[in-house]
Amino acid sequence: MSLPSPRALLSASLALVALAACADAPTAPGDAERHARPSLGAAVQAFTGNIRIGIVPGSSEVHVGSTGAYVVRDAVTGTPLLSGAGSQATVTLGSGAVVLERFRLQIGCLSPAGRDALIASAQQLGYVTHTVFNAAANCWRVYVGEFPSNEPFATRNAFRNQAIADGIAPGDSFWAIVVTVIGVTEYRVSLGGATVTSSNPVVVEPESGFLTIEGARYRGVGRVAVNSGGALAAINELPLEEYLYGVVPRELPPNPYGEPEAQKAQAVSARTYALANLGKRAADGYDLLPTTADQVYGGYQAEHPVSSMAVDETAGIVAVSGGNLITTLYHSTSGGWTANSEDVFTNPFSYLRGVPDAERGRALEHVPSLEVFKRHANPRNLRATAEGDFESDWSQYHRWVVDWSAAEMAQVLSASFGVPVSTVTEITVADRSDHGRVREIRFTTDAGTLVGLKDNIRSRLRYIDANGAHAALRSTMFHIEPVTDPRTKATTGWKAWGGGWGHGVGMSQTGAVGMAERGYDFERILKHYYQGIALERWY
Repeated sequence: MSLPSPRALLSASLALVALAACADAPTAPGDAERHARPSLGAAVQAFTGNIRIGIVPGSSEVHVGSTGAYVVRDAVTGTPLLSGAGSQATVTLGSGAVVLERFRLQIGCLSPAGRDALIASAQQLGYVTHTVFNAAANCWRVYVGEFPSNEPFATRNAFRNQAIADGIAPGDSFWAIVVTVIGVTEYRVSLGGATVTSSNPVVVEPESGFLTIEGARYRGVGRVAVNSGGALAAINELPLEEYLYGVVPRELPPNPYGEPEAQKAQAVSARTYALANLGKRAADGYDLLPTTADQVYGGYQAEHPVSSMAVDETAGIVAVSGGNLITTLYHSTSGGWTANSEDVFTNPFSYLRGVPDAERGRALEHVPSLEVFKRHANPRNLRATAEGDFESDWSQYHRWVVDWSAAEMAQVLSASFGVPVSTVTEITVADRSDHGRVREIRFTTDAGTLVGLKDNIRSRLRYIDANGAHAALRSTMFHIEPVTDPRTKATTGWKAWGGGWGHGVGMSQTGAVGMAERGYDFERILKHYYQGIALERWY
């Protein structure tokens, strides 16, 4: 049996990474941190060449060691505590500390005025509220409710649905686990039959081999400290360029996306993001998370020669606009055109302008209409409408089709809006950007008119995947229409024809691969997707 060409496939890892690896609106609850860039002054000026990654952001127990010999030291005094080889030590909090885990429903990350208004409304309805200041995003996280960690999901879900119905929580509110430590912090380090204690954080220094955290290998050193919530964080500290060795292949997998110039473009984007966000999570003892909340980092075992070479050959190079590091948004697949930032999120950026994913100039016909979609014999690929698109040979999601039965659409909207929907009579695209993306969609239902806006539409209009799960719509570049019974003319379902995967702002990763294949270097790729920028070597 012949296998499909890798060029026709978009790997699951790239798709999942790109969906959120530079993905959602800074104003959405839980996403405020993702793109909020702190002041560049202090963090970048104080940059020592190392970056700290919260491999385990919060736990009551962590395991750290080395594939070779290592020493565990008191991070403040430098005093050796334990030593080992080819093993992992266990770090826990001392018996004097009690760790409490609670679920709280996060309903926003707001300005002081917005915070106060929301708290007043919630308390008037009898909700218990909590707030935490998020310095990196310069906003206040607002929570309602509090449940023990073993509270049944059904109970929590009923509470969330009621908060949504009361107008207190948005449809994309979510449960956050809040960890609190009561008592004196004491670090207990155990290895073999030996246990030592320290009142200070501990550092793991490999003398040979690689650092290990929870069995995975990393360059650099490890550190275990209490985070802002009182739980243990296991941190990997290492040189920024070595960190990028483990980021680039996870953000743009070199198999099959191994075009060197595309890998270099990804390296510069990832370096720019890392530098712009130094200190973002300082309250928790590290700079960034190793997930799509920041950038996906896989450590030593994720490294690949092609990606490492791309990092080395662009060492110190960043993207700037007006002398400042830019916000390097990127996504898997644009579908033919990227988007203006304000058409998807909130703020307009001069360098985040919609550009064609094609070599044929800037004509809007590269965003096919619904009729073009439907006329093509194979609407999943639409090769006949590619018209020189860079990404069409590299992503099977350059074009896609999704359908819902009438019952499935009601189920999807009930879940995403948190209201009981039985019947959907009409779905209307009320506003569409010049580059083809839906900015406002209205659902006429028996529960009233429900509205989705900008990139939030993807989580509102979910589709049911092969496993029966509700998955976010791949992009906002789509057309949707009812499916009707030819005899009764009744609506039996809905069908959407779309293109792309991700928010569509900034660099298309598969488009970058297509540009590299056609001879464009990384500088030209970056300057195509980030308009009017300059590339500078900062170190």
